Amino acid sequence: MQDYFLNLGVPKEVFDFAVMPLLIFFARVMDVSINTLRIMFVLNGKKKIAPILGFFEAMIWLLAIGQIFQNINNPMSYVGYAGGFAMGTFVGMTIEEKLALGRVLVRVITPTPMPELIEYMKEKNFRFTNVGAEGRFGKVNLLFTVMKREDLQAYIEKVK
Repeated sequence: MQDYFLNLGVPKEVFDFAVMPLLIFFARVMDVSINTLRIMFVLNGKKKIAPILGFFEAMIWLLAIGQIFQNINNPMSYVGYAGGFAMGTFVGMTIEEKLALGRVLVRVITPTPMPELIEYMKEKNFRFTNVGAEGRFGKVNLLFTVMKREDLQAYIEKVK
């Protein structure tokens, strides 16, 4: 890879202290982002996509770590590696948030029963637990459910 950039006229010092650390940085952003998504797919039981993501994650990681070992005396490579890990974590979380792959725990606490909401949850096949409880100001109803994050917004609208 170094020869390619040197043939383009990039000086060796610029390549060693700027180009290579940036390439390592972006490789880490990609592999850590893929790792975050792969974990979410594993947790959601997506057996077909998780191994494919794992393959690309491992391949990118091997390429990045290989460049680290080839540039073992370059501290900027370490900075690129660590910075890419941090940014990859952020990027992966942002992508996962947009895809709404995860699940959320929702608790609704009201002073009165909520039969319409319970009926709505039955219609949508949500699993839930409805419990009577005692609060600071008297009796309350607690409604617990775990749902896909993609269903959350519609549920919030129904609660309101």
